[in-house]
Amino acid sequence: MPDEVLQALAPVADGFYVDATFGRGGHSARLLERLSAAGRLLALDRDPTAIAHARTRFGQDARFSAVQASFAQLGQVLAEHAAGRQPDGVLFDLGVSSPQLDVAERGFSFMRDGPLDMRMDPTHGAPVAVWLASASVAELRRVLADYGEERFAGRVAAAIDAARRETPITRTVQLAEIVARAVRTREPGKHPATRTFQALRMQANDEPGQLRAGLAAALAVLAPEGRLVVIAFHSIEDRIVKQFMRELSSVDPMWAGLPEIPAAAQPQLRLIGRKLRASEREIAGNPRSRSAVLRVAEKIAGRGRA
Repeated sequence: MPDEVLQALAPVADGFYVDATFGRGGHSARLLERLSAAGRLLALDRDPTAIAHARTRFGQDARFSAVQASFAQLGQVLAEHAAGRQPDGVLFDLGVSSPQLDVAERGFSFMRDGPLDMRMDPTHGAPVAVWLASASVAELRRVLADYGEERFAGRVAAAIDAARRETPITRTVQLAEIVARAVRTREPGKHPATRTFQALRMQANDEPGQLRAGLAAALAVLAPEGRLVVIAFHSIEDRIVKQFMRELSSVDPMWAGLPEIPAAAQPQLRLIGRKLRASEREIAGNPRSRSAVLRVAEKIAGRGRA
């Protein structure tokens, strides 16, 4: 949704912006087109491959810098790299990127055989295969239900448990076949393992926890009237974003309805427009955008809860 993102961020030529999920730089490229020599763009990504690409693509541009970090570390990154400047906009384009899906060795895709990894940063944390080997059946069921919204979570967890008793589950196609045998029915056009892979990826990378921390960090560092723009690709992410923006754009419930409300209990965000979805034209060129939901909020100047 490149056009919608630019409209939402409303960039000014000499502004400072953060692309908190660089990916392959599509949004960064569009932002740089709008910035003058005085403008600045800082890109973050957990994936070292993405940061290497960022530095190759834009490393000669004095307005651009890239840091390998989770967006949950946004406050720390800005303290070290922004020289006290507050961003006028922060963009989150959530989920897995197309290049990650396309490289079988990263283990994100059930369509390509590769090691069952799924880590955004391959140098930290444990691959999915390691977690699958030790997680209890109850824990498997919970992750599949909570992060994949898998209605057959119990059946899939039992199938994984039975299979790993016979042989370790270490390959993507191996896991996909186990799930396909357990899940006989699925939404039209969806592979039976779609929800399982989503859930395990979110578990491996603590995506809900990282998102909550990242949203809070963005609010803390944004300049007054700065824009927070988030694109989510499934209901779990979007629910977190929606609840965060709704809560922070309302009076603290402890003070709601009282005649005098202290500044610390006032809203910190102003919602900008309604949620947006990708156009039919974009979906035709990029089917992945079909599920995208864009939400925008603006930081209110001079207010905030303690």
